[in-house]
Amino acid sequence: MSHAHKTKVLFVCIHNSARSQMAEAFLRALGGEEFEAESAGFEPGILNPLAVSTMQEVGIDISHHTPQSVFELFKQGKRYNYVITVCDESSAERCPLFPGAVERIHWSFKDPSSLTGSEEEKRSVVALIREEIKSAVAGFIATHRARS
Repeated sequence: MSHAHKTKVLFVCIHNSARSQMAEAFLRALGGEEFEAESAGFEPGILNPLAVSTMQEVGIDISHHTPQSVFELFKQGKRYNYVITVCDESSAERCPLFPGAVERIHWSFKDPSSLTGSEEEKRSVVALIREEIKSAVAGFIATHRARS
């Protein structure tokens, strides 16, 4: 059974290097055919190696993803059902309003690029952020299915 109308979801953070990439990957992995997931950033950076390695720990490979600009998608006239910002509060305010976006959701996750400490300490915090993102995405899917 093919879903003619997929629910389009855009995840946004500052650099599109970790949080939004992880959220996009989890929605693809957990949401199956009914969702179309993309992610973008305000200032696209480079993929965070810790995000890549902690996702690999749960069997998801994001190493081939290229961070993209939220403004580029905006200019291309892309339309989404949900725009979910996954940066901290101050950054979420910079998110452009997508025309026709049905719902904007804000999830606040710690920024993996701002972490301090040893590589091991950073890795364990990124793993925690990964689990928070995973449960947020799972909750989003459940809520969405309950509604439709």
